[in-house]
Amino acid sequence: MLKGKSAVVTGSTSGIGLGIARSLAAQGANVMINGFGDPADLERLRASMEKEFKVDVRFNAGDLSQGDACSTLIAETEAAFGRVDILVNNVGIQHVAPTQDFPVAKWDAILAINLSSYFHTIRAALPGMQARGWGRIINTASVHGLVGSIHKAAYVAAKHGVVGLTKVVALENAEANITCNAICPGWVKTPLVQPQIEARAALVGGNLLDGERSLVGEKQPSKRFSTPEDIGALAAFLCSEAAHNITGTTLPVDGGWTAQ
Repeated sequence: MLKGKSAVVTGSTSGIGLGIARSLAAQGANVMINGFGDPADLERLRASMEKEFKVDVRFNAGDLSQGDACSTLIAETEAAFGRVDILVNNVGIQHVAPTQDFPVAKWDAILAINLSSYFHTIRAALPGMQARGWGRIINTASVHGLVGSIHKAAYVAAKHGVVGLTKVVALENAEANITCNAICPGWVKTPLVQPQIEARAALVGGNLLDGERSLVGEKQPSKRFSTPEDIGALAAFLCSEAAHNITGTTLPVDGGWTAQ
């Protein structure tokens, strides 16, 4: 479906980002992955994706809290693949604290990574997309782009900002065959969540499945996690020709969280 296209996926060395990168590669897109980690592990990941999907996979280690690194990421992808057809902004960090105690440095870092990096990569990728008359931009906005939660002032503010940015970019490019949409995941089962499952399981009798249902059920009526593969499949659909007229939307994958 995406053979001949090239994609950038930020924050894609694990979790949701990796699920999206794998899904796009499975559809035939060449992919630039981005993130942090052990260099040897990252090279194994890159090489394994390349072998599995028979596409060109490159890696960029840029710190996207810096605007110049965001521009460099897009430029490196254009140099490697000749173009950026698909941009998926997924990189994100988190810190939890009451607003009055929230460290200013953490606020600045979260806004830089979770919102400003999205602006910088979009700004850099749009001219090429506009010149070719085709582009797909997907922003991972989180369910917290639609609702609030206590102790997450910076994260919620950034994700609401991502939703607004998504709408503006969609409107500005509505006639250019360039779509811009936001995926808003709720609970997604990734390795980072496992300690929370285990801690909750210990409180409800030690069964991991009961721990999952207890944890997720507080917000998601389905009481089921989504998976990185679920998010990846949605991202791949949004990049398809069938989704050419879906733009400026927020697409919750939240088990009914925002329906309440």
